[in-house]
Amino acid sequence: MSGYILAIDQGTTSSRAIVFDSEMRIAGVGQQEFEQFYPQSGWVEHDPEEIWQTVVSTVKQALKRAGIGASEVSAIGITNQRETVVVWDRETGEPIHKAIVWQDRRTSSYCDKLKRQDLEKTFTAKTGLLLDPYFSGTKLSWLLSTVKGARSRAARGEICFGTIDTFLIWRLTGGRSFVTDATNASRTLMFNIKTQEWDPELLEILRIPVEMLPEIKDCAADFGITEKALFGAEIPILGVAGDQQAATIGQACFEPGMLKSTYGTGCFALLNTGEDLVRSKNRLLTTIAYRLDGKVTYALEGSIFIAGAAVQWLRDGIKVINKAEHSGDLAAEADPTQDVYLVPAFTGLGAPHWDADARGAIYGMTRNTGPAEFARAALEAVCYQTRDLLDAMRKDWKSSEADTVLRVDGGMVASDWTMQRLADILDVPVDRPTILETTALGAAWLAGSRAGVWPKEKAFAKAWARDRQFKPEMDDKTRNAKLKGWRDAVRRTLSQG
Repeated sequence: MSGYILAIDQGTTSSRAIVFDSEMRIAGVGQQEFEQFYPQSGWVEHDPEEIWQTVVSTVKQALKRAGIGASEVSAIGITNQRETVVVWDRETGEPIHKAIVWQDRRTSSYCDKLKRQDLEKTFTAKTGLLLDPYFSGTKLSWLLSTVKGARSRAARGEICFGTIDTFLIWRLTGGRSFVTDATNASRTLMFNIKTQEWDPELLEILRIPVEMLPEIKDCAADFGITEKALFGAEIPILGVAGDQQAATIGQACFEPGMLKSTYGTGCFALLNTGEDLVRSKNRLLTTIAYRLDGKVTYALEGSIFIAGAAVQWLRDGIKVINKAEHSGDLAAEADPTQDVYLVPAFTGLGAPHWDADARGAIYGMTRNTGPAEFARAALEAVCYQTRDLLDAMRKDWKSSEADTVLRVDGGMVASDWTMQRLADILDVPVDRPTILETTALGAAWLAGSRAGVWPKEKAFAKAWARDRQFKPEMDDKTRNAKLKGWRDAVRRTLSQG
């Protein structure tokens, strides 16, 4: 068998396909953006048909650029934007509505209603999640209530629900496979992370028929075979994981206590807790890191909604930089005597605050505050928010502070200034890997190891390579003063404050 593995990385703003060779090196890449729809304030939608077309197109691009045919690909691994909801006709495969994206807030009032009924503790106990519009369940319930006839059709098994992975597998296999993996299922508000099954009580509360839900598999499993007409040869789909779990795998965080953080549009930190299903007392999420050979590995997750999006705001909103990569250089020029704090609650605050009504604010401005101070405040906000997550994780779990090392990935980690400030604020070493495409690499490893052409866990972990380690250089007095200022800024920003 060939050692080539194809990773489909279906993200929030673009679809990508990456071909990896037998040495786990990138051989070819295809990428294509797609349209974002904002039908109302706080609503975010995608066109599932456009997503499908971009996936097919980018796969063909990646194969062409790698100089190989589909017959040389041993397996496909899929990773995807999590929590985004698609519902489609079981016979025709046509979506009944646009996809409702993870960022969408339309079900805020429904979540509040469930909270008033004292149901959040029921959902949290079973799913590890909080009642927030972020997750799939309330979005699906809204669709079934809004699209005419949808709920009765769902009960008759005429329509299917899936997160993006499920929809893509359905299309890739010509409707023969209706499946998902445990990590994507764990983000729906419908999956019991202890029993590893769709939960009847939660489905009844949300009024969602079980007939419309996919079969749940391990992350490395037989998910189906692509139709030959798509790419010129049949290819088995052998690996699936949600994007943040795939990044955890790609960073080889296989041991309890290992921690990774991805810095894209938002920031998502996952701490491997092994077999321990840790119930957070600090409003973190308890989730599934991965499930292999029927064995579940759990994680604590902290979700920050605005990370790289703050840099986009610097560029597109207030136009103090021309390119995102200039933010670190500009931040380095900031006046060290000015303490300017940006609390980037543009779409509310995520973990550990979970305040959907908070809005962005800037504190500490003077007449001398300018572009450099704004840039530094935006980048430092990402560091402070990560520190909040790390502090919450340490309170929730037995991890030793002395042993903590953060493995990072995502677009923002290319900035040396930002990574050094992150190490300074966290007071822990920050490791940047040589391969930054860790999300796609994680999906590829799931498929490659299942196909028997890539190494198993231990050998894969040994192959992980560090590009650079950033060690803390800031003194305790300065760090503590900065953290005190940040916490005061957050307190002032919270909607109940």
